[in-house]
Amino acid sequence: MTDNDFAVRVRGLVKRYRDKVAVAGVDLDIHHGEVFALLGPNGAGKTTTTEVLEGYRHADEGEVSVLGTDPRDPDEVIASVGLEDKRRTRTRKLSGGQRRRLDVALCVIGNPELLFLDEPTTGFDPEARRRFWTLIKNLRTAGTTILLTTHYLDEAEHLADRVGVIADGRMIEIGAPDTLGGRGARTARVCWTDADGPRELRTDHPTAEIARLMQRFDGEVPELQVRRPSLEDIYLDLIGKAATTRPADELAGATR
Repeated sequence: MTDNDFAVRVRGLVKRYRDKVAVAGVDLDIHHGEVFALLGPNGAGKTTTTEVLEGYRHADEGEVSVLGTDPRDPDEVIASVGLEDKRRTRTRKLSGGQRRRLDVALCVIGNPELLFLDEPTTGFDPEARRRFWTLIKNLRTAGTTILLTTHYLDEAEHLADRVGVIADGRMIEIGAPDTLGGRGARTARVCWTDADGPRELRTDHPTAEIARLMQRFDGEVPELQVRRPSLEDIYLDLIGKAATTRPADELAGATR
């Protein structure tokens, strides 16, 4: 495949701040029309990677290929972020959350082919977050490629086709939210309630356990649930493993 087959293509991206390495050889492909969420703790390199892709910072090493943007109707965008009643209000009179919504509106007003959103729903109330999620889905349907950084794991799971987990400036793993880190194959928790109260069983064969429970309860198992590890569980596991395998003298003091 060539660079034109992707909205974003990164190979061996390195960014340093004096003697500190913020991004240490990241590779990343984002397909056209995809919502890609970049996850990682503070200092992992999310913001630096995004700023290099946006053109705000220059890469010290590596290759980066990114697309451009086209125009869009402002009235539709104002409505989509819930600022209809503030359309004639000066920016300095908006609340912090309203200014954040305005930032999002300014990002999408050109109906961009490629959109970068760095922690876009920070300061949003629950209703505003849901409206924003609808906006992102509509943009994706229209063909916009979106790179989203977020600390909200539910947001990443709800919106992203794929997620990448970055730590210490390195990309740990990339995958769909429901398969990241082998999530779909992880040990399940079968939960139910009997006369002694809530019960839980961990198993790699939940279907067989459910069949046994149905026979025991004559078909209807009280409060039956099957739970796989959440995206948050997988994310924390990946970050924890990265921390334990990090060379002691490598990436000391990564800053962003």
